[in-house]
Formats: sequence, C-alpha cells, structure tokens
Amino acid sequence: MQKQCRELSLITSLLVRWRAWSPRPRSATSSSASATSARRSLATRRPRTRRSNRPRSIPFVLSFTNITYSVKVRRKIALPNVLRRRPATDPELGFSSAKTILNNVSGEARDGEIMAVMGASGSGKSTLIDALANRMAKGSVKGSITLNGEQLESRMLKVISAYVMQDDLLFPMLTVEETLMFAAEFRLPRTLSKSKKKLRVQALIDQLGLRNAANTVIGDEGHRGVSGGERRRVSIGTDIIHDPILLFLDEPTSGLDSTSAYMVVQVLQRIAKSGSIVIMSIHQPSYRILGLLDRMIFLSRGQTVYSGSPSNLPVFFSDFKHPIPEDENRTEFALDIIRELEGSPGGTKALVEFNKTWHALKRGNDAVSINATNLSLKEAISASISKGKLVSGAAAPGAAAAPASLVPTFANPMWIEMAVLSKRSITNSRRMPELFSVRLGAVMVTGFILATVFWRLDTSPKGVQERVGFFAFAMSTMFYTCADALPVFLQERYIFMRETAYNAYRRSSYVISHAAVSLPSLMFLSLAFAATTFWAVGLDGSFMFYLVIIFASFWAGSSFVTFLSGVVPHVMLGYTIVVAILAYFLLFSGFFITRDRIPGYWIWFHYLSLVKYPYEAVLQNEFDDPVKCFVRGVQIFDNTPLAAVPEELKGKLLESLSSSLGIKITRSTCVTTGADILLQQGVTDLTKMGCLWVTIAWGFFFRILFYLSLLVGSKNKRA
Repeated sequence: MQKQCRELSLITSLLVRWRAWSPRPRSATSSSASATSARRSLATRRPRTRRSNRPRSIPFVLSFTNITYSVKVRRKIALPNVLRRRPATDPELGFSSAKTILNNVSGEARDGEIMAVMGASGSGKSTLIDALANRMAKGSVKGSITLNGEQLESRMLKVISAYVMQDDLLFPMLTVEETLMFAAEFRLPRTLSKSKKKLRVQALIDQLGLRNAANTVIGDEGHRGVSGGERRRVSIGTDIIHDPILLFLDEPTSGLDSTSAYMVVQVLQRIAKSGSIVIMSIHQPSYRILGLLDRMIFLSRGQTVYSGSPSNLPVFFSDFKHPIPEDENRTEFALDIIRELEGSPGGTKALVEFNKTWHALKRGNDAVSINATNLSLKEAISASISKGKLVSGAAAPGAAAAPASLVPTFANPMWIEMAVLSKRSITNSRRMPELFSVRLGAVMVTGFILATVFWRLDTSPKGVQERVGFFAFAMSTMFYTCADALPVFLQERYIFMRETAYNAYRRSSYVISHAAVSLPSLMFLSLAFAATTFWAVGLDGSFMFYLVIIFASFWAGSSFVTFLSGVVPHVMLGYTIVVAILAYFLLFSGFFITRDRIPGYWIWFHYLSLVKYPYEAVLQNEFDDPVKCFVRGVQIFDNTPLAAVPEELKGKLLESLSSSLGIKITRSTCVTTGADILLQQGVTDLTKMGCLWVTIAWGFFFRILFYLSLLVGSKNKRA
C-alpha cells in the first residue's frame, strides 16, 4: 500500500511540473499572426547551408555554361508557293529551319545536393539532362560542361555516372534482389568477392526501402509484381549499384502517386548525401518534395527563368512584382506565372533578363568557389576511391595517372559478362515456360501433321515427288518457326541500350551470350521435329545428318530473325518483313523452279536463299545412294498420261521403246537412280556437307550483322 502511494505521489508531482513548463495558451489571432510571421521569415531568409557530419574533403562540382542545342525542322511548302516565282534569297523557300531547344543555359550542381530541372512540357528539361549526361550526338551541343573545372571525357563520364530513364526497363520475372544482384555482377569489379557484392546489394535494398519486396518478382502486364513506386526505386538501384559520382534522372516521379514520388525523392536525397551529384528533371513537385530539393532551374522554351535555391523562390518572384501567396504551392505558382508570360506578346524575355540581373546580385551570397576545395578532378576521384565511394574503381588511389585511367572502361572481363548475361537470360526464361512450350507445341504439331500426311512414302515416282515436296515444306517450316524469336530482342532493346550506354558490359558479350543461350532450345526443337518425322515418313539416309541439318536450319533462321530484330523497331513491321523474305527464299530455293530455269537476273537470289542449302542437303541425304533405284521398267509411265493404260500395253510399249533405243528395258530394269533425281532437281553445286557448312556459316554471318546493327543503331544518343 505504501508503494502504491509513493507511485501516485510521483505521478502527481510530474503532472504539476509539466503544467509549469508548458506555454500558456495563445489566442487564435496571435497564433495566426505568429504563423504568418514565421512563413514570411522563411520566405525572406537566405538559402540554408547544408550541415552534415561527414567531412567535406572530397567535393565535386559540376558546372555547365551556355549550353545551347538546336535541331533542324523541315518546313512544309504549299504547292502554290512552290509554283510562284520568288527571289532565290526568299527565306520562305528554305526547306529547313533551326529550332533552338536550349538557349545559353548555365548552372552548377554540387555533391550532396539534389538539383531539379523544372518547366512545362516542351521547355527542354529532358534535353538538358541528356546534354549533361553526354547522351547527345557529338558536336550537336555547344557550351562547356566541367567537373571540378576540368572537361569530362566521354569514356570517363560513362564510368563515374549513371542515367535513369523515365521508363522502368527491367526483366519481369526476376525478383528485386536478383535484379540488383545481376546489376552488381555487371558493374562491380571481379576483385570484389561474391560476399561483398551481396553485402552491397543488401545495403542498397535498405537504402532504397525495398526490404519487404526483396523476394518479389518485378512483374508485367501478365504477372503481378511490385508496385509502381517500388519498380521505380529498383530501376534507380540498378543504375547506382556502382555508387556513381554523377546521377542523372529523367522524370523519376512520373506516373507515381504523391507518397510514392516522395519516397523516391527521399531515396535520391540519401544517395546525394552519400557524396553524389543528383540532377533530375521533374514536372510539378509537391510541397514535401520541394523541401528535399537543394537547387532548382526553371526553363521556359529552352531559356533559364530561375536558377537557385527553392527557399529563394518567393523572394525572387516578389522582387519581380509577382509575389507568391502564402497558401500557394511555390512551384505551381511559378509554373502558372511562366505559362502566362509565354502566352503574352513579350513572352518570358523580361523574366529571363530579370533572372540574369537578380542572379548576378545574389551570386556573392549563393555561390561557392570551386578553388576553395583545392582538389583537382584526379585528386577528388582518388579520394573517392580510397573512401569506397566509387566501388568500381580499380586503380590505386593517388596513382600518377590521368583521371580517365583511374577507373576501368568495363568492370569485368568479357567471359564474366557472358556468364552473367547467360545466367540472367536463362533465369528470366525459365520462369516463363509458356514461351518455349508454345514454340515446341508449334514444331510438334507441324511435325505430326507432316508425318500423317506423308505417312510411309514409297519409292515409286509419285513417292519421289512427294518426298521432294515434304523436304521443301519441312525446311521452310524451320525458318518460319523461328519468327517467334523476333519480339525477344525488341522487348530487351531498351534494357540493352540503358546498360551498354554506361559500359555495364560489351555489345559483343551480349551477342555471344544471346546466341549461346538459344542453342539448347534449338537443339531440343530439332530433335523433336526429326524424331517425329523421320521414321513416320519413311525417310532413308542418315538420321544424324537429318537431325544436324534441321538444327543448322534453326540456327540460321534464328540468327536471321535476330538480326532483323536489331534493325526493325516494331514487332508487326518485323513480322511482315520476315514472312515476305522467307517466302522469297522458298520461291528461289529450287523447289518451285529449278536453278537452270531461274532467269539470269534473279539467279543471285537463288544463292542468297537460306532455304536452298538445307533443302539441297536433305535431298542429297535421301537420294545420294548409288545402289538404290527409284524408277523401274513400266514405272516410267506413272507420271504421264499413259499411267492409266493396262499393264500389258505398258509392256508392249516398253518393248517397242527398247527396240527403238537399242537398249533392253524390262520391268525390273532400273531407269532412274537417286543421282538422276538430284540432277533433275538441279542439285549439283555442293555436296551435302558443303550445304551443311554454308547453312551454319549463314547463322554466324547474321550474328555478325546483328552485332554491327547494335554497334551502329544503339548509340542511345540524340541527333
């Protein structure tokens, strides 16, 4: 009882003290006035200085000055204007004109901070991000871009930076952890052990706030996976796995709800605080997101209308005689003012000029000289590597080398890249077995239909003709079946472009691994078709050669379709081209018209036909037996109008024919051998092994063309 009394007394004394310490209640009027005063003081105070416990000994400053970019726009000339006589110097006669997308844009971004590029649609936000990230064609951008006062080489920028596209380009059937682990295998050097790479992935999962979704697949339209905000964070994680110094993002909050967008920017803030320069374009940030930004650049038709801290925005527009109301979102109000000015006769010219004047007056208070750091780019990168910031660095810190030599072009050798690419492709495909099942089903159904239609063919003249037809249809089927491989690379194209743009792996590694992964499935399809048709149709010759030539046909067809997928940007257009070209290949293969009957101006297409070589190979495998006879005695009349006459009359005709030719031809005399059939079909150019090697060579040739198409067509740069 005494113990309970003591506890009650202690609680009473605490309540009395709390009341004594708590402030007296204020009136609603005084509270509102105080809030208004606080908001005004917040709006008028100078930009805050970031305070952090980590030492600022390795700062990076990205400066860009007078960035200008223009594109040529073709003019539409009406027919009456063309027919009218005009002076040669008339500007309306020009076929193209220059449109300026960026006009002398300047700014500065520092490590530890987030710089946001804002503006209405078409203002040049994404173009500026691409220009800073070196994603523009060489020589198309004018101006200066430096890091710590030194010009950035393209090779160097690829290694120390990352670019996150607006679309989330991920493999749908990989989990979050697997996706980041594969990114670590690509971007982190092989000098790091497997356990250290896993630790980096786990740390990044926590940094991105994805712990609860670590074992969930990414998903797509047909497979449920992570949410949109989680998908965006995974997309960011794949590009920052190597802890880049520069991080560029194109609309990272696009398509997300306010909470997900805020969480994404929170992740970017943590990345910036780790020592990275974060530059992103954003359309219209919420009030909470605005509090996470450190610098802002407002663009209007390619010109800078504001550059500075978000906290200075109310002061800026107040000095411009357009004060921001206290209950308004700053960025929404600024965008509305800019949009109104764009619709006015003078445009935003006054605001652009005011920004230059206002920024010049505030420069002394807002800018920090880079010379104060006393660190060159080489020294800063060396310090970053020594502190573990740039985990893909390979050179020893402090080495007497140029900045570009401090980090490797590729983190891993070629064989590791191929192994990781193959493993990722197999893992993703293994979780979508329906894709291979459909292809296998199509091959099996085709083989079953052919086996039942051409069941147990005999060696009569009609049987010979049917065998030739079977071979022509079967070999062309191999190539048509490969058309379903067309969407594979078309779906991976932008993933490939994103990963190779910043040297995650070599293009050659992708081409070789892509080919190697396809071989087991092609062999299984070949075995299924060969086993279904060879004995059911009653074919002669070597089964092993029949199997190998079918496999070679699948290889050549798959390579041809893969090459087209690297050239053609759309699936439906690709299917149209594939079907048309394969039809031409079949037409000139030698089945419908023999080589001797093809017009001379089309004979080149006969030798380019992919169907020609496997078709001639299986014909030789079937009819190249010098002992076997296919037409005997009266069978010579089978494919003629005399096939319906009685057998006795055929015998008399055969005797008359023998006396006329001076050669005795009986009912059992062999009239046509396999060699004769090959001669009739015009199969005299190559041996069956020669046809096999040419078919295989076609496959390698198209893989090389596929590599060249990736090399030329996947530069991932604007014109």
